[in-house]
Amino acid sequence: MADDLSHDLASLRIQRDAPPAPRPFVRIAVVLVTLAGIAAGVYYLLVPRVASQLWKAEVQTTEIALISPAQASITVTSTGYVVPQTISKVGAKTSGRVAKVNVKEGDTVKAGDVIAVLDESNQRAAIAAGVSRVAVAKAQADTARANVADLNQQVAREKRLVESGAIGRASLEDLEARRASLATQIAAADAQAGAAQSEVNTLRTTLQDLTIVAPISGTLVSKPVEVGELVLPGSREVAEIADFKSLLVETDVPEARLHLVRIGGPCEIVLDAYPDKRFRGQAVEFGQRVNRSKATVIVKVKFVDAMDGVLPDMAARVSFLSQELDAKAIKDPPKKVVPASAIADRGGAKVVFVVEGGKVRMVPIKVLGPVGSGLELGEGPEPGTKIVSAPSPELTDGREVKEKGNE
Repeated sequence: MADDLSHDLASLRIQRDAPPAPRPFVRIAVVLVTLAGIAAGVYYLLVPRVASQLWKAEVQTTEIALISPAQASITVTSTGYVVPQTISKVGAKTSGRVAKVNVKEGDTVKAGDVIAVLDESNQRAAIAAGVSRVAVAKAQADTARANVADLNQQVAREKRLVESGAIGRASLEDLEARRASLATQIAAADAQAGAAQSEVNTLRTTLQDLTIVAPISGTLVSKPVEVGELVLPGSREVAEIADFKSLLVETDVPEARLHLVRIGGPCEIVLDAYPDKRFRGQAVEFGQRVNRSKATVIVKVKFVDAMDGVLPDMAARVSFLSQELDAKAIKDPPKKVVPASAIADRGGAKVVFVVEGGKVRMVPIKVLGPVGSGLELGEGPEPGTKIVSAPSPELTDGREVKEKGNE
């Protein structure tokens, strides 16, 4: 029994060389640090990718530019439209229904050419009736004059008889009264004939107005009236004619930069319809007033080169130059340029991200060489296309974006 007690007491001795047991709060701290590390890894690795798919990326945009070889001599660039300086909206002088149309849109006419003819049947019938009234009035006047001539003879005989005392004056006075009445009838018939003739002249003038002629030489720039259509004075025009020889570009130059433009100075004209073609131009006239809402002044620019394919209302970009371009230099094609920062690498290919309808579309490009601070495009989007100026590595095709500065 004593041995068992001694054994139990010995087992209760403290082992001073054994390692201390870990405390609970240390283990908790280790677990928290481990979880924090895992969370940080998830955040930095996954959150940007998830966010790029769930939220719109805010991007800065730029455009594909078309750089002219004359870029170095440009002082001012502005936009405007091709406007004919001589134009005529041909209308009808009288009402009528169109019986014949001799032209169509795009035809070239000379001044005096017949454009259309209105129905003349009613007018010709009215003229015929007027001519008949003139004839009747003249016939009445002629008959009255014949009667007056006969009465003059009778009056002469009666006078001789009265003077000889053979008869009284009563018969003579009756004849003289009849002669005076016939003279009044002659005057009335002549007046009636004159009035009828004036009416006929008016009807004939109106008949001429039923034939509509071109007042100027030029090209029909609108669809003319159609056969059977009723036209009225002051209503829609019968046709619109523009003299293409008078075409000028009317461009809005900022008021603050007007001093950089000089009359007679050289220009370069690029039409939106032909972005790869350049025309030489010359500033010919300043507008006579300032557009206060836009703070611009119209400057008119004429074409120096042939205006093949140029049409009214075409949009144009005009560059006012410090030195004139020769015919050879104007033929050098403009270069399509993209900012270097807008180019990204995706799958080993050069691409740009086109902004369309709130999304980006990845477009492969072919780069030819440097042009100033940008790069010339051999293949890629057209000039004026809006693209992301500095795409991030996370930007992908079809991603929804919003432009900086636009809510």
